[in-house]
Amino acid sequence: MKVLIVNTSERTGGAAVAAKRLLEALNGNGVKAKMLVGTKESDHISVAQIPHQKRLHWNFLWERLCIWVRLRFQRRHLFEVDMANAGCDITKLPEFREADIIHLHWINQGTLSLNGIRRILESGKPVVWTMHDIWPATAICHLTLGCERFKTACQYCRLLPGGGSANDLSSLIWRRKQHMLEGQHISFVACSQWLAGEARQSALLKGQTVSAIPNPISTYIYRLGDKTVARQRLSLPIDDRIILFVSQRATNPNKGMQYLTEACQLLAKRYPDMVEHTAVAILGGHAEDVVAQLPFRSYPLGYISNEQRIVSVYQAADVFVLPSLSENLPNTIMEAMACGLPSVGFRIGGIPEEIDHQQNGYVADYCSGEDLANGIRWALSEADPTAVSKACLDKVTRCYSHQRVARQYIQVYENAMRPTTAKQ
Repeated sequence: MKVLIVNTSERTGGAAVAAKRLLEALNGNGVKAKMLVGTKESDHISVAQIPHQKRLHWNFLWERLCIWVRLRFQRRHLFEVDMANAGCDITKLPEFREADIIHLHWINQGTLSLNGIRRILESGKPVVWTMHDIWPATAICHLTLGCERFKTACQYCRLLPGGGSANDLSSLIWRRKQHMLEGQHISFVACSQWLAGEARQSALLKGQTVSAIPNPISTYIYRLGDKTVARQRLSLPIDDRIILFVSQRATNPNKGMQYLTEACQLLAKRYPDMVEHTAVAILGGHAEDVVAQLPFRSYPLGYISNEQRIVSVYQAADVFVLPSLSENLPNTIMEAMACGLPSVGFRIGGIPEEIDHQQNGYVADYCSGEDLANGIRWALSEADPTAVSKACLDKVTRCYSHQRVARQYIQVYENAMRPTTAKQ
């Protein structure tokens, strides 16, 4: 079985990380998998780059321009919307021709257009599409944030000026997606049970198959380590209790730094002794922009691309906090747990599927800085660190190992190929 994984980038973003890990998991479990990307960032032999890079760049710019016009020349929401009106035709590439299964992941920002996906479907090759967010089941948005129009038909979009209209951009793209899927079948896979449940309610995906398979993680890379050694490597305080926050961009409002700030301020007020013995490590771009808000000593680590160094960050911490306002199945919680680190996050999306409350972490009430503080306090001062660490490792082994996830995807591939085989 030959599988072609298609993603916009090789390494940048959570979907890229998950797709690359799946590539490794499949190749380690008897499947010949390759990855086709718009942006290649390594010399990995199993990763190919879509040719005509200038075309990809112009696709991206053209789509942004079209969206900018629809937004009445405002930058707000410019990168929260994708319409897939420009992209590359990959059906003529050798990587496509030799594949038995085409496995789409995050293919936005000029990589594939809706017409390009239609050509893939019309090729007759079985298509699997892993949903890293809700975009495949909506018209233009990646996060619904309470909007339920996708359950009937997208229009009056909240992201468009004036709340959109009956025939706005979302309505137009909804019809184009309907045409793309007309008479075709895609095996959709959501990374969490929560997202699968949302996708099954989409009127756009009526009649399509939607299953749920988590992302895999390598327990050879993400693993327990010596906390003191990790802290020395990162120049972090040896004896403090360290709270870790991770985001590609620390100032992204959706990642909830404001709630971590509120929780830390509450803890500092209730437990003054914590001020002297607690620190916050912030991994991600613009980390230095948020440290002044925190009552504890803070260490902006900046953006780190070296995976071994990222592992050291998890190994150095005592609790990982992810107060996101919207999440699918965050890779970061999985990474933390694989390093034996308990996580605290809100009851949203797939987070409660990863965190077993007060066993391997703490699930806080949504948007509650108060309960987030309770979770941090539980992890640092009330939980048995040995038992919690073991629970983290057990969950990763049971649910997210390469072998387990690869087996589940192989079953999806085999099911997707059956109708094709029968026709032949």
